[in-house]
Amino acid sequence: MALYQPMLHSIALKMVGSLHDAEDIVQETFLKWLTIEKEKIINTKAYLIRSVTNNCINHLEALKRKKDQCLDSLNPTELLDWSKVADFSHFDLEQEVSNALGTLHKKLEPLEKGIFLLREVFNFEYDELQHIFDKKKENCRQLFCRAKNKLASNTTPALPELSSPGQLLNTFKRACDWGHLSDLVHEISQDIAAKLKKT
Repeated sequence: MALYQPMLHSIALKMVGSLHDAEDIVQETFLKWLTIEKEKIINTKAYLIRSVTNNCINHLEALKRKKDQCLDSLNPTELLDWSKVADFSHFDLEQEVSNALGTLHKKLEPLEKGIFLLREVFNFEYDELQHIFDKKKENCRQLFCRAKNKLASNTTPALPELSSPGQLLNTFKRACDWGHLSDLVHEISQDIAAKLKKT
């Protein structure tokens, strides 16, 4: 079991963004592993990755519910007072991020975009990308290199505009600020599925 601990911890940390929470999630996964009938498990590594991923998603959803409850209990007057002193100096940076995501969408196919974002921005390993996208590790590596080449080229044909660019931006921001990578992975998967339906 110790063989998989670093990999599982890396996945959990990238998804929840908290070292302490990641350690708890991996520990919880190992404790559950001790209670199951291992004879029924065909692939131990895949099972543990799926378990950690599901535990992370459950953890993030629980945090979201707590956050929503806190927001619901806030006094509107307090929110107005906060807005008067809030720092909005990051708006230019937000526009830059929006432009960068728009460029990714115009130049990359959904699968290339997903692999590039998770690998380049969030440092996902190829083992993790292989599991998420159900592609061989070498295929993921080739898609990442192809994406980098397309972004560096000035002759790459442009793809259709995003139907809702704000949605991807908001999901990307949550992934960066709060570690909500499961939402980003889900949106990328939907984008890939929509592309496959059209082809």
